[in-house]
Amino acid sequence: MTVSIHPVPGIPEIAAGDDLPALLAAALQDAGLGPEPGDVLVVTHKVVSKAEGAVAALEGDGEAAYRRIVLDEAAAVLRRRGDLVIAKTRHGFICANAGVDRSNAAPGTAVLLPADPDRSAHRIRVGVRRASGVDVAVVVTDTFGRAWRRGLVDVAIGISGIEAILDLRGTTDAGGRPLSVTEVAVADEIAAAADLVMGKASQIPAAVVRGLAVRRGDGRAADLVRDPAEDLFR
Repeated sequence: MTVSIHPVPGIPEIAAGDDLPALLAAALQDAGLGPEPGDVLVVTHKVVSKAEGAVAALEGDGEAAYRRIVLDEAAAVLRRRGDLVIAKTRHGFICANAGVDRSNAAPGTAVLLPADPDRSAHRIRVGVRRASGVDVAVVVTDTFGRAWRRGLVDVAIGISGIEAILDLRGTTDAGGRPLSVTEVAVADEIAAAADLVMGKASQIPAAVVRGLAVRRGDGRAADLVRDPAEDLFR
């Protein structure tokens, strides 16, 4: 199996109310990327949030306003160190500053997470299918830190058209030993791979992952959120 990852150029600056699926479909066609059956279209949440109007104004003291917005977006604050807040969002994600981000945002604003990223992914999937005639899977991503490792990676916060997790429990490894706990976060692997050709500075907010034998289905990013009863660290 050969997998290829293709950046999708030509997507303009997105504003509230823009038809993001139509813009994505047009950019795919203009770049000669189809789409093709089996493709996974990966989209950074920043453009999704902007199209949906999930943007907050930083009124008055920008830093103080930013901190207020972070606390407003947090369902719970788990840790604080200086200005850094590790929060649980209403979606169940554990991330820095409740996902509120000022990078690649208009001056005086901050971009929030979409209200329902799985629904956002489904809307993009339906819109691209309507515009192109091809049913692609969609993964909406954000950049998260990791508790025990340095550096950031992109993860899936919204999914449509694929299973989020490849459950290998009950199968065997190459030596015939039964696997009892192995669950592969396929959607997160796709998100991290796609970020290799995107990134904040390049202004490429979408990519196509092609040739991946991924299991189609009705997965949700919510499937990736660990139940608090299974969490050893909270």
